[in-house]
Amino acid sequence: MSTNAPSTPLEDRPVPVRLRLAAAWASLMFLYLYVDYYHLYKPGTVEDIGRGVVFEFAISPALLTGFLALVAVPAMMIAASVALPARAARTTTLVVAALYVPVTVFNAVGESWAWAGFYGLSIGLELLLLGYALRAAWTWPRARVESTEGPTAQVTPREPVALP
Repeated sequence: MSTNAPSTPLEDRPVPVRLRLAAAWASLMFLYLYVDYYHLYKPGTVEDIGRGVVFEFAISPALLTGFLALVAVPAMMIAASVALPARAARTTTLVVAALYVPVTVFNAVGESWAWAGFYGLSIGLELLLLGYALRAAWTWPRARVESTEGPTAQVTPREPVALP
């Protein structure tokens, strides 16, 4: 549909860092869930699970607890991004995202080249989200101190730094 009305620019306010981090962690969790789900379609996977094996590990309470812990951390980061104080949220994001880079890459261990597209895309997208979270946390805007003398000293938030 075409109109003759002049187009007006859309308002584009900066998204708060906490919201960007929560969105990145939520997106990562969706990828984790769907990659694991689609992995079930891989020939032999369901049969292996039926025999009590995942990858090369026997299915046990300890293994499933480990799997749960592995996905619980990024799931909890969704809430932590908005609930923790800024310094703690930033530090936690930097540590957890950095630790999850090798965890994410490990998902390709032992896979054949026939599945390179599936694992390459899924791991690539997960790494992009982790990189985004690391960058957002690393460049978290700092408060600006306008006056450091007297009881009227005020701290005001700085504008986000625009990066190329």
